[in-house]
Amino acid sequence: QLHLVESGGGLVETGGSLRLSCAASGRTVYTYAMAWFRQAPGKEREIVASIRWSTGITYYGEAVEGRFTISRDNARNTMYLQMNNLKPDDTAVYYCALQRIGGTNYDFWGQGTQVTVSS
Repeated sequence: QLHLVESGGGLVETGGSLRLSCAASGRTVYTYAMAWFRQAPGKEREIVASIRWSTGITYYGEAVEGRFTISRDNARNTMYLQMNNLKPDDTAVYYCALQRIGGTNYDFWGQGTQVTVSS
């Protein structure tokens, strides 16, 4: 079984920064892409950013582009999300997810980490 474990969440003031990490462990999975999603109370889950594992090509949601940076360390099987200039609207549970090569969806998920931005 593949496990994804997020870390780095917490409470920060508006304008502050946090860095999330997502470490993959367990059985070998050939990764096509990984992504960060978030879900705020009463809202639908939305994609924050994604990165293709082999090429490093990135995608950002409109709400975070220019403020967040997604990256990965292939050797450590770890993905990161650097979040700068945080806003109260960024408050949510952040989840990392993995899509396998040949897969059509993100079918491995972490347990989530809470990010709270105070105004």
